[in-house]
Amino acid sequence: MSLTLPLLVIIVLAIVGSFLARRRALSVSGGDIRHLASLPKQHGLNAILSTVVPPLLAIIAWLMAARIMEYRGAAPLWVPLAIMALAVAGVVLSVVKVSNTFRARTASETWIKGLLIGASTIAILTTVGIVFSMLFETISFFRQYPWTEFFFSTNWSPNFRGNSDLGIIPLLWGTLYISFIALAFAVPTGLFAAIYLSEYAGPRIRGIVKPAIEILAGIPTIVYGLFALTTVGPFLRDYFAQPMGFGDSASSVMTAGLVMGIMLIPFVSSLSDDIINAVPQSMRDGSLGLGATKSETIRQVVVPAALPGIVGAVLLAASRAIGETMIVVLGAGAAARISLNPFEAMTTVTVKIVSQLTGDTDFASPETLVAFALGLTLFVITLGLNVLALYIVRRYREQYE
Repeated sequence: MSLTLPLLVIIVLAIVGSFLARRRALSVSGGDIRHLASLPKQHGLNAILSTVVPPLLAIIAWLMAARIMEYRGAAPLWVPLAIMALAVAGVVLSVVKVSNTFRARTASETWIKGLLIGASTIAILTTVGIVFSMLFETISFFRQYPWTEFFFSTNWSPNFRGNSDLGIIPLLWGTLYISFIALAFAVPTGLFAAIYLSEYAGPRIRGIVKPAIEILAGIPTIVYGLFALTTVGPFLRDYFAQPMGFGDSASSVMTAGLVMGIMLIPFVSSLSDDIINAVPQSMRDGSLGLGATKSETIRQVVVPAALPGIVGAVLLAASRAIGETMIVVLGAGAAARISLNPFEAMTTVTVKIVSQLTGDTDFASPETLVAFALGLTLFVITLGLNVLALYIVRRYREQYE
């Protein structure tokens, strides 16, 4: 049986239960709500939560159990009946409990607290599930392919017929090289934009420029990739790479790095702007009162005070750069090589994860399982950067009155 009918029943019962609870609260109070420990609307909210939450938890539990047992088809008849019975029980109990002394607000807050705890638990369990799903497949990969060759080989040449070279070093080199160029462009631009907005720009200009910068964060990465492929790549090839003798490819590390840097500007700018604005005005006034100019105050007082937060913002932007895929696919190409030439095509870990898992391939082969080893390695790198950013922010953060 489908679970659509129980969901409709739950919604109807929640509305009816809220109405009955409020009516009963008014009836119990004799028309004077001052005699109630909680307002009628709080009794109504408690009725809604009591009706909705237990059945929804039951639905989630059934879906998880069906997934674990690999049950296919419609749910047995007893499942929707049990779900609807829970909803009816919630309505009845919430209405019966209504009295002058019943604190519906406290009961509602207990339901909401439980929901918040459940949401946090789901987030944690999802992270744990992702890690273990990659870990188990990575173990299967290393049973078929030597870990020393994976971590220390400089050759990447997958061959689904066997005898593949699956060294991660060329992929890591491309990932770090592109990320370095992106950060070298995004960090100064974003930081200077943040300093201008927080220290020099007036309210009117700030109200226009700050939203305009933050629009960049909302552009899909595929759009950035197309911009790199059709505009930035040919421009760099025609005006820099070919005249300087560095190559004739429109797909290059520089193309992907610059476009990715544009994407990262709002990350650095917005976080740095918030951090700089958190520096107390009294520190600026004290520096100016001692005879320092505005630029000297920014350089010697404001930026040092906000530096831990700025470093944390840069590390978070680095994590974002390392995990980018679409810009690299369209802007940097797919060649796994180690080179210092920024106008050559290279690739990253994320691109190869996608390429190894697409197509009609044997999922148990090392050429496919290597994607999970790449993913786990990338996860560890980005996790380390995030932990380092949080440590720097918490360790060196200034506490202001």
